[in-house]
Amino acid sequence: MVKIGIIGSGNVAQHLIVAFQKSIYEGAGIQITTVFSRQKTALSNLLDFNIICSDWDNLKEADIYLIAVSDNVIAEVSEKIPFKNKLVVHTSGALSLEAINTKNRKGVFYPLQTFSKNLSINFKTIPICLESENSADLKLLKKVANAISDSVYEINSEQRKAVHVAAVFVNNFTNNLYKIGNDICIKNKIPFEIVLPLIKETAEKITRLSPLDAQTGPAIRNDEETINSHLAFLTNENQKNIYKILTQSIQNNGKKL
Repeated sequence: MVKIGIIGSGNVAQHLIVAFQKSIYEGAGIQITTVFSRQKTALSNLLDFNIICSDWDNLKEADIYLIAVSDNVIAEVSEKIPFKNKLVVHTSGALSLEAINTKNRKGVFYPLQTFSKNLSINFKTIPICLESENSADLKLLKKVANAISDSVYEINSEQRKAVHVAAVFVNNFTNNLYKIGNDICIKNKIPFEIVLPLIKETAEKITRLSPLDAQTGPAIRNDEETINSHLAFLTNENQKNIYKILTQSIQNNGKKL
């Protein structure tokens, strides 16, 4: 039985708790023995209240401690764990394992997904990126990761940073473009639902084609008349600048080298 301690109560922590609880019911050999949360009530709907603690002195021993907190406090939190020579891992995509305090063994357990509060997700489909200082700890991390996901990767800190940057482009930036599209629809009294089938088809298409081969639209066709018409239509300077930058990027990608 692998005993797990979770540090944090935010979106990532809550989704991990739900995933581990499901694996426990399925007999995966995982047990959540202790969870640290500054506000115990934040997790009381997910766990036995006795498992949750808000005082570091009450944190119970575990085989692995997963730190699921904001990147800027990971180092500070890892220092507060009242044990030595335990396997302590963070769930950040941006930080190296060196963010973990040296009194414990270091690792990374990074689930590559966007997590929203109260929005359920199938954890089995989520890639989990692992890193550790030694093979024994990596083996243990793989056992834990395989208990909740069918997609597990051994990735070093530099590769994980690259994945995280790529994720910002395909998720965070894309979501902002959805927001801009929604703003344009609202301004022109059009329901945003009208573009949802297009969004779904665009996302589905790149499971069958490369992003370059899937590219369509006026930029890749060098349709200057349509491009100029769109720019004239846009009155928001921020939207206009984004349109110009993305148009230029698409046209540069389409050039034969």
